[in-house]
Amino acid sequence: MNPPYLITPEILKLIVSISEKVGQINAKFLDKPSPKLRKENRIKTIHSSLSIEGNTLTEEQITALIENKRIIGPEKDVKEVLNALKVYEELKSFNPTASKSFLKAHEIMMNGLVKDHGKYRNKGVGIMAGNRIAHLAPPAENVPHLMNDLFDYLKTSKEIPLIKSCVFHYEMEFIHPFIDGNGRMGRLWQTLILMKAYPVFEFIPFENIIHKTQSEYYQALSQSDKSGSSTPFIEYMLKVVDDSLHTMLDFKGRVMSAEDRLSYFSEICKSEFTRKDYMGVFKEISTATASRDLKQGIESGLFEKEGDKTKTIYKRLK
Repeated sequence: MNPPYLITPEILKLIVSISEKVGQINAKFLDKPSPKLRKENRIKTIHSSLSIEGNTLTEEQITALIENKRIIGPEKDVKEVLNALKVYEELKSFNPTASKSFLKAHEIMMNGLVKDHGKYRNKGVGIMAGNRIAHLAPPAENVPHLMNDLFDYLKTSKEIPLIKSCVFHYEMEFIHPFIDGNGRMGRLWQTLILMKAYPVFEFIPFENIIHKTQSEYYQALSQSDKSGSSTPFIEYMLKVVDDSLHTMLDFKGRVMSAEDRLSYFSEICKSEFTRKDYMGVFKEISTATASRDLKQGIESGLFEKEGDKTKTIYKRLK
């Protein structure tokens, strides 16, 4: 049986908007971002997702940890980041419809942080808001059955991945299958479901917008609890995804300088390429601008050139 939700006009509008933006990103060659942009987005994702859970490390400190540098910070916070980095490095190896993969990801994410990492909880839990219980999760003995039903929904439902990812995220938070780590696992698994359908989502740090709209995030969860349907949460999350895609398009839509173009291209280009290859990435520039850019790239030691005129080949040096 499918979890309860309705497809509202707002949800349909957001699906159309998201689909258009994914198309624009693919058309602009942005579905293969540079290693630098991938790294920046990974840092934003981990920083935002863990900040929601109270982690105090900054983006700069997370960058230092990626580069294997020592930092000064709470031991627990450092451990959370190192675990999250490992999970995101292995993201492509997880199967979004397999509970075994889900438990393996939790085992890595919560290793050294909770005793039963990688295992469903065996006791009752309630989520507190101040001094009152905001959500009483289902009894522990129901968790394996409820999670199996949820994974069956992912496997068998004909619903589109955009909706399925939101439904899974909400239903998983409602079930609260773990003693700790439920929030970060919900956000991680939504990313995984989306990226299997649209690879670009590996590089979209939508957790950044959840972090900025945290009160709306919890409000959407609460409204879905009260209505007995994930509809309010689907509307909230699709808006987050749409805003995240807009941010990526806006970033790449700005007027790029020659330095911006050369920096971006040097990170994604093959070892050998032509001016035509360069213009294939930056479709809006003229032949003369491309020639000026590449001359500047040679002068700054990024490339060297062989041949002349139409037979010119450029080679990457850095």
